Amino acid sequence: MVTFEALQQGKETLAVVGLGYVGLPLAVALSRHMKVLGFDISAQRVKELQDGHDRTREVDDGKLQTADVRYTCDPAELRQAAVIIVAVPTPIDGHRSPDLTPVVGASKTVGQNMSRGCVVVYESTVYPGLTEEICVPILERESGLAFGKDFTIGYSPERINPGDKVHTLETITKVVSGSDDPTADLLVKVYGSVVTAGIHRASSIKVAEAAKVIENTQRDLNIALMNELAIIFGRLGIDTLEVLEAAGSKWNFLPFRPGLVGGHCIGVDPYYLTYKAEELGYHPEVILAGRRINDNMGKYVAECTVKRLIKSGRVISGARVGIFGFTFKENVPDLRNTRVVDVIRELEDYGVQVLVSDAEADPAEALHEYGQILLPQEDLRNLDAVILAVGHSAYKALTPEAIRSLFAQPDKSVVLDVKSFFDPAAMSGAGIDYWRL
Repeated sequence: MVTFEALQQGKETLAVVGLGYVGLPLAVALSRHMKVLGFDISAQRVKELQDGHDRTREVDDGKLQTADVRYTCDPAELRQAAVIIVAVPTPIDGHRSPDLTPVVGASKTVGQNMSRGCVVVYESTVYPGLTEEICVPILERESGLAFGKDFTIGYSPERINPGDKVHTLETITKVVSGSDDPTADLLVKVYGSVVTAGIHRASSIKVAEAAKVIENTQRDLNIALMNELAIIFGRLGIDTLEVLEAAGSKWNFLPFRPGLVGGHCIGVDPYYLTYKAEELGYHPEVILAGRRINDNMGKYVAECTVKRLIKSGRVISGARVGIFGFTFKENVPDLRNTRVVDVIRELEDYGVQVLVSDAEADPAEALHEYGQILLPQEDLRNLDAVILAVGHSAYKALTPEAIRSLFAQPDKSVVLDVKSFFDPAAMSGAGIDYWRL
C-alpha cells in the first residue's frame, strides 16, 4: 500500500474526483503538500479551472492560479493515482429517495481506471453502509480487483459550508475512517497535512457515514421547530424574531431561526437516513415530521403573500410579485436544492406573475437547472408585492424609499421578509405593509 511519505515526496499521486464545492478546495489544499490530479467529467469545468477561475467562488482565483493541480477530464489518467478521493454530489430524486447516479457513476469510472494497491476514499454524504454495500462491489466488478487484497477504501465526510470563509476545510475537524487500520492511518496523515483543527478517527466506515448524516438531520429538525413556531406565532400575531431574542437571553437556548431549508446537505441528508431506516423496517417519525414542515415552508410563504395582497385590495390573478434572491443561502451563487423555487411555483399556481432577481446566481445555471429566468434587478418594477427570499449583502442598499419605488402603487407597498433582513420599524415608518417569518 502507498505510504504517506511517498505522497509527500511526489513519488505517488493523489487524485480528487469531482471538482465542485467540496472537491476543488480539497485538491487545492492538498496540492501544497503532494502531487495532485483533479478530475471532473465536465470539460467546461476543467477548462475553467485551467484558466484559473472558480465560478463557485470557494477558491479565490489568486489561490487557484498558484495551486499546483493538474486538471483533466480523461479518466485514464486516474490509473497513475495511488489514492483517489471521490467528492461527487449525492442528491435526492423527485420522490425524495437517494439519487445515487453521481456516486455510482464515479465508482464505475474509478473502478475502470484504478491500479492495484489503490486506496479509494469517499467524501460524498451517504447513508450508513452505502460505501461498503454499493460502492465496493462496483469497484470490484469494474476493476477485476479484490477488495481488502488489491485495494482498500476509506470514508471521510465533507463538511464544507459554501460561502463560509471562517469555517473552512482547514478549520473544521475532519472525521476519518478506513476499511482497515493501515488505510485509516494513512488517511489520518493525508488529511492531517491540511486540516489544522484536528482529526477524529472513527472506529468504522459506517460510524463515519452515520456521523455525517445526523449532523444535518439535527440542524434540519431544529430549523423545523423554529418554522413550526413561526407559523404558530404568526397566527397569534406575535413577532417570531422578538420571541427568539427574548428566549435567547437564556444561556442554553439554541440560536436557530426559521426559513427555507435548501442546499446540498440539510434538506437532503435526512432522506438518506430515513431511506435506510425504512429499508430496515423502521419508519422514522420525528425526522420525517421535520422534513414535512420544512418542505412546506415555500407554500406557507406564498400563501402569506397572497393573503397580504388580498388585504391590500389587489387582484391576485395577474398580480406582479418581485422576489429578491434565488440561491439556497446568502452571498453564494449556489443554487443546489434552492427552496425559493417552491415559493415561485406556488404563487404561479395562484395566477401571480413572479419576477425573480438574484445578486449572486448565474442566470444561465438557473435557467438550465430550474427553467427559471433571472432578471436584472432594475427590471423588478411596477410590483404589487416584494419577497426578500435570500439575504444577500447586495440588498442592504434596498432602503424603505428604494423599495417603495418598486411598486405600481407605493401607498400600497407589501413586503414579505423571509430572512428578517430589514428593519421592521423603518419599513412600517415608511408606510410599508411589512411581514417577516
